[in-house]
This record gives sequence, C-alpha cells and structure tokens, in this order.
Amino acid sequence: MSSASPLPSSSQATVAPRDRGDACPGTLRLHAADDGPLARVRVPGGVLTVRQAEALAEAARRLGDGDLHLTSRGNVQLRGLADGCGGALAESLDAAGLLPSAGHERVRNIVASPLSGLDGRGLRDVRPWLTALDTALCASAAAPELSGRFLFALDDGRGDVAGLDADVTVRAAEDGGALLSLGTADEVLSVPAEDAARAALTAAETFLTAARESGARVWRVTELPRRGGLPGLVRDRLTADGIAVGSRTVPGTAPAGAEGPPPGAVGDALSVHVPLGRLTGLQWRELTALAATTAGRELRLTPWRGVVVPVPGLGEERTGKERAGEALARLSVTGLVTDPASPWLRVGACIGRPGCAKSLADVRADATTSLTAAGRAGLPLYWSGCERRCGHPRGERIDVVAVPGGGYDLTRTSTSTSTAHEPRTTHMADPGRLATALAAITS
Repeated sequence: MSSASPLPSSSQATVAPRDRGDACPGTLRLHAADDGPLARVRVPGGVLTVRQAEALAEAARRLGDGDLHLTSRGNVQLRGLADGCGGALAESLDAAGLLPSAGHERVRNIVASPLSGLDGRGLRDVRPWLTALDTALCASAAAPELSGRFLFALDDGRGDVAGLDADVTVRAAEDGGALLSLGTADEVLSVPAEDAARAALTAAETFLTAARESGARVWRVTELPRRGGLPGLVRDRLTADGIAVGSRTVPGTAPAGAEGPPPGAVGDALSVHVPLGRLTGLQWRELTALAATTAGRELRLTPWRGVVVPVPGLGEERTGKERAGEALARLSVTGLVTDPASPWLRVGACIGRPGCAKSLADVRADATTSLTAAGRAGLPLYWSGCERRCGHPRGERIDVVAVPGGGYDLTRTSTSTSTAHEPRTTHMADPGRLATALAAITS
C-alpha cells in the first residue's frame, strides 16, 4: 500500500529556516535565498514529459524569476519565487504529475544514464529500473526518513552516473544482471536485473536502520560509522527477501569525474549544454517545442547541466544529419551550447551574488567574462562564492574560490588516488588575470 500523503494547503507550504539540520529544499519546503524563496523540483532520472516541461516553465514565469536552474543531480530549481506562492506552486506541479507523493517529494533523488537506450553504448536501457525504483520509493513507509541529500544512481553500464558519488548505485553488468554498490565501498553485490530496483530500495532502507542504530545523525552512506559492514547487512536483507545475491570486491568501481553526453547529435538524440545551468524561458520553450515534434515527447535533464532530447530514428534516417543540424542551429541561436569544443563544458559555478548571502562575489559574471582564458586551462574550473563550494563536481579540477577582501584563490584538486596532486593554491586579485593565475597553478 502506498504511503503517499495529500498535498498541503497553501498555508502549510513552508520556507525552511537556514539553521535546520537537513534543510534541503523541495517543492513543499522552500528555501529562503537572498533573491527570494527557492523551490527544488525532483525529476527522477531527469525525465520530463512535454506537459511537465511546460508546467515548470509556466510556474517559473508566473511565480519566479522566469528561468529554470538545473542542478548537479538533474533536478530543477525555481528561484525568485513570490512570497506565499507555495500552495499555487504545489497545485500546478501536482496537476502535471510532478508530485506523486507529498511525503516523498524531497527523497526522489535518482540520476540515470541520460543516453540509455539512445546511442547503443549501454548494456541495457535503465528506464524500467527508473520507473520501478521511483514507484517503490514513493510507496515505502520508511523512505521519507531519508535525507534530501541521499542519492540513487542507475547506470546502464557505460560508467557515467556511476561516478557521481551516489549512496546507492545500480549498474548494468555484462552477464545481464546488475551490480549494487553502496557509497564508496569496494564490496559490490550482484543481483538479478529484474530485482535491481527492489534491491536499491532495500539498500536505502537498510541504511536507515543502520543509521538509527548508530545513534549518529547521518545523511549519506559515507557518513555512517563502520559503514564497511553495510554491504553485509544489505546482503542479509536481500537474501531474507528472496533475492538471489552474490558479492565481489571491485576496487575503484566508480570512475572519478565521469562526463555527460557531448553536445550535438548523439545516436537517436540531440544534446545541448546549458551554460552555468541557467535556462531562460526562450531556451526552455525551444527545447520543449523540439521535444513536442518527436514520438517520445520528452526531455532528459542531465547531472552535468545539459538537456537531451530523444529523437527516435534520428540515427537511422537518411535525412537525420540535416534534420539534426537545423535543430541544433536553432538551439544555438538561443545561447545553448551545441559545440563539443566549447569551453563552457569545463566551467561551472555556484549561484553567487546576489542570490546567496554567503557569497563574496558575483562568480557567474566573473566566470563569463573569463571564459576564453578558462578554455585554455586543461582542467575543469569551478567558481565558488565562498569556502562551502556548493555544487562542486567530483574529480580533478581547479577550484576558484572567492575570498574575503576581494579576489579569488585558485586550488588544483584531485579525488583520484591514481592521479593525485599535492594541492597547489595561488591568489588572483583580479578575475581579468585568470590566464596568468592558471599558468602559475598548472605549470
């Protein structure tokens, strides 16, 4: 039986204070940002129907700043919302099918390989896993206890979302089964493909039990004391539930710094990158209009702040190349990135000023004006308005962090033990001197 609860009235939709423990925003719990209330709409697997995309655009236009902001988990944030709009927002998104359960809306954090089933590279199409996991998650009485930061990843075997530090990762295996991993643990559990979604939810529920028994406040698997024993607990629970399970030790299963779909035509899909993850109303309308002309009528948002539009048969059509070129040209005119060589693919930033009170700089403006120099860096650059580095990517990169008194500190960092570098930091007083600062830190 589903534990889904009814939507709250407008008087019940709240803005979460900043000093709460797990204050991750949702659609029903808004965040008080400096540019107004912020809502985070969970989009499992990044998959949106045309109708849902239109509903999001209308909500942003009518209630917010008019733009749609993509997150590093393939979700959508609506910023600059009007005070007291929580009820109206919930009603419009519920009508579009974006709120299947009020009690679970913040925990529907699922990333999935965006090109699964579209380019022939994956071992299987993970869409059935995605549908089954989201349905099971919304029916779980225990799942609302998960933090809004807890993340599931469904990888079709290509290794893209397996590198995103998910708490529970299910990856297609060459033998036709599925591999289940927990956080960064080396032990991997093998389960039948048809049980993959159930196994993922069981792993999450087992984590909750272990977290309660530990007596510590933990939100992620990697924060769990003695987390090395978690795979064994999950294995026992799966066995008790009648799921055949094996185990193996596979160090380094999750690749560091995995990359998303390149811009352009990719198999039966068109892919674009969104500079700094901010989609204008015009860009969103163009993407939605393109999706509306296809048989699938859907968009897929990626954890790398991109959008994929499935176009069935595109790779097989004789006129497919011409059709793709025309569509990509229209999208490029709006400012979306369609060139795989664009430096934008290697530049990210937090919201910065004026949206965040903690930010020390308008990092997005500085990142934009310094784009040419950033393209020569050789490593991804991530601009942060403060030491929290909100939204920073995994893997080797250069962190550009605003510091008190003005300017930025640049630090070359790596999370890969095989390519580790000693952290090196150099100060840049003027963003216009980025090229000089990059030369100093990468030489």
